[in-house]
Amino acid sequence: MMMRAHILLRQRGIALPIMLIMLAVMMVSSIYLLKSSTSTTLTTSNLAYEAALTKAADAGLHAGFTYLRTIPNKNVLLTDQAAAGYVATLAQNWTVSNPNFWLGAITLPADADGNRVQYVIHRMCAFTGAYDNPANRCQTTAPRPGTTGPRALGETLKIDASNLASAAQIHYVVTARVFGPRGGNVVTQAVIMKGP
Repeated sequence: MMMRAHILLRQRGIALPIMLIMLAVMMVSSIYLLKSSTSTTLTTSNLAYEAALTKAADAGLHAGFTYLRTIPNKNVLLTDQAAAGYVATLAQNWTVSNPNFWLGAITLPADADGNRVQYVIHRMCAFTGAYDNPANRCQTTAPRPGTTGPRALGETLKIDASNLASAAQIHYVVTARVFGPRGGNVVTQAVIMKGP
């Protein structure tokens, strides 16, 4: 009888540590679940913020496209037009991270969300002036796909490139970037082809 009472006492003492271990595991699991749901919420919020910034940057692309579409005299595009954010050249080694890329850019007024949009239009030529000057090396495309076909980027700059059948379409690149109120930054670009 004594031995039986001793075994019963032992069994009652083991239950408490097992329950404490199970509670600790459940607590760690709940903390991990809480952190996981918080990081998911933050990721979703950041993706929504980036999408809103990209949408805001479209205002700069639209402003540049509107300028190129409504220009009354195409000869104006032979030189820089600072008031319109237009630069008649684009150096091949410039990227959007180069400060020189943004010289001549226009900054639009802040939108309702506090986003500041800046845009610049570049003609894809080495120099100002006429696009058909061989030294200018402008990026162009045949006006009708049936004549010589669309050109790959840089193909018209080759020495042995064939002449286009008629007046080419000149490439213009509109670049917009937006500065969000929380420090976000998005850059978007659009290439527009326009005849001389």
